[in-house]
Amino acid sequence: MKKLTKAEEQLMNYLWKLEKAYMKDLVDAFPEPKPAYTTIATLLTRMINKELVGFIQRGKVREYFPKLKKGEYMKNHFNQIVQNFFNNSPAQFASFFTAKADLSLKELEELRSIIQEQIEEKKKQ
Repeated sequence: MKKLTKAEEQLMNYLWKLEKAYMKDLVDAFPEPKPAYTTIATLLTRMINKELVGFIQRGKVREYFPKLKKGEYMKNHFNQIVQNFFNNSPAQFASFFTAKADLSLKELEELRSIIQEQIEEKKKQ
């Protein structure tokens, strides 16, 4: 899966949030200054061609919906970051993240709890 462009990612985030939307809904989701309808139409056409977005024709208008799941995209994007910047080592990423993210003690303890839960799940498999 290719990484979305910044504009595609922004539009996709609105579509993920709305779940389905008409062109007007998507334009309204953007902050001021809002992009032109033609700009969003061009992005949608590109994303339809990439099979990331689908639509249902309702008379003269289209109702758009995401075909790409947000979790799937995030997982793939995260894996690319780990591969490209951390020698494909999740442990190197975790080390960097916990050292550089300026996490509070509470946040670190929450992370430890999440990791412990995952360890227990893996042991059951």
